[in-house]
Amino acid sequence: MDVAICDVGARDGLQNEDRALPPERRAELANRLAETGLPRVEAASFVQSSRVPQMAGAEEVVALLEPRSGVDFSGLTLNEKGYRRLLATPLREAHFSFGCTEEFNRRNQNASVEESIEVAEALIRLSHDDGVILTVTIGVAFGCPFEGPVDPQKVVAIAERLAAAGGEEICFADTIGVGVPSQARHLVGEAKRFGIRVGAHLHDTRNTGLANALAALEAGVSVLDASVGGIGGCPFAPRSTGNIATEDLVYLLDREGVETGVDLDALIRVTVWLEGVLEKALPGRVYRAGNWPG
Repeated sequence: MDVAICDVGARDGLQNEDRALPPERRAELANRLAETGLPRVEAASFVQSSRVPQMAGAEEVVALLEPRSGVDFSGLTLNEKGYRRLLATPLREAHFSFGCTEEFNRRNQNASVEESIEVAEALIRLSHDDGVILTVTIGVAFGCPFEGPVDPQKVVAIAERLAAAGGEEICFADTIGVGVPSQARHLVGEAKRFGIRVGAHLHDTRNTGLANALAALEAGVSVLDASVGGIGGCPFAPRSTGNIATEDLVYLLDREGVETGVDLDALIRVTVWLEGVLEKALPGRVYRAGNWPG
């Protein structure tokens, strides 16, 4: 059983830090992560810098990325304008994300859910024409900070509609970290029926992230997002904390016999370096405890 890990630390991780790192340091993080054998690294966010100043200078970040065989760098877009910005760079992997509840999506993207689905459908068509690999992420799929529990059938129906539009990879995001394994198992299992690649983006706010990742894996997930050191959060989701730590996830999968292709010791060294850059202890566990057996 294989699964691709996408590290989102240089984007989702750093976007929630109080201190904004300059583009060259964010690119350095992405390049260091790529050197560990991670097959996917989300490196930049093509959003308005006025809304997320930590992500300013996406084009500068991309210009400093070092191409590496077997590694796909990607960028986040929230609308067609962001997609056009990404298209003007060397990146050929894009992530489009929106929330599946009205209140969250209005606050996050100033659009209704239906409007965002229509944008997603348009981007799917454009990505096919442009030769871009597009992942569509359905946010707050496990629960919303404003509307509470989310009907899983509503989430699955959105995924089915995107698959019917030609979407090839759809990711379910537990944006605020409220999910439990039964939810992860259900959403991934249902979406697999559509013949697409299915991903899971799991925040660890309530310490259920790794359990959810394992349940998603058992249900047939193709991609698991994680963030180096467990950094991150959502600027538009109150009390949301970081994603599952990439090194914690790799340790778990390695010990379970799941092939990741990631050098865990090298990844731990990146996390230790990042701790020094951010000048604080990070939420991840394995980088502090160390690999085992050593």
